[in-house]
Amino acid sequence: MKVRHLTDAQFGSIISEIDLENLTTEQSKSIRSLWNERALLIFPEAHLSKQGQDDFALMFGELEFPRIAISNVGKSGFIHEDPDDDVVKVIRGNEGWHHDSTYMPIQALGAVFSADIVPDKGGLTGWADMRAAYEALDIGMQEKVQTLSAYHSYYYSQGRDGYLPNEQNDDGTYNAYGFHDGEACLRPLVKIHPVTKRPNLLIGRHAHNVTEMSSEESEEFMDGLNQFACAESRTYFHQWREGDAVVWDNRRLMHRVTPYDMSKPRRMWHTRIAGNPNTELAENYR
Repeated sequence: MKVRHLTDAQFGSIISEIDLENLTTEQSKSIRSLWNERALLIFPEAHLSKQGQDDFALMFGELEFPRIAISNVGKSGFIHEDPDDDVVKVIRGNEGWHHDSTYMPIQALGAVFSADIVPDKGGLTGWADMRAAYEALDIGMQEKVQTLSAYHSYYYSQGRDGYLPNEQNDDGTYNAYGFHDGEACLRPLVKIHPVTKRPNLLIGRHAHNVTEMSSEESEEFMDGLNQFACAESRTYFHQWREGDAVVWDNRRLMHRVTPYDMSKPRRMWHTRIAGNPNTELAENYR
């Protein structure tokens, strides 16, 4: 097992010469420890099987959901490329910086992601370090964000970007993950990581209606904070090769996909790791 830290970011490590489907106890312990320290682990050409990917994710916690495809390739091989296609809308929405499942009562702990079909251009995945972003704020802004919370909603983020599904249910909801009928989740703008005990910004495209601000003030404030947080010096973008796998800490990192030609196939496999209700539950669901 060889470990190389990314040099152009304050997070992330590349791990090679390891079989993720046949880990020793010592290797598993080392990986979990390194994950808490570095937040993003990259395993080049790991070629995980479906069960192998889910089993690897279970090393970090229970599953929010097992491996699913995030892809513009349908089961019959049909390529989803029409901008009005609901599959395309989900993918295009993921081009904005976000944490996973902050719009659900329990925020995700992290995710395992692997590459199956990769386009020639575009389709990179980027991560942004919200611990470094918080530390880069001046003292006055740190004190301000520590007092604020924001609501997180998939309705808000997809609606603002024009990517809501086409078919609406009679009760105003949609038959898609994240469009639950409960109230929007209220979360602090600063999350103390339960393991490292260090503060991280908890923001992104799903966050809106900051407490003690009007909708207009909140939108302007959050847009500025997101732009600051995701400065180039705090990001890393991965150029995928088929078989690559990663696991990231959703409590510390935001992520996004870069645009690609939707007429070209791209298929990624995503296993989401469930958060701990004691530390990832929204304030208004307690």
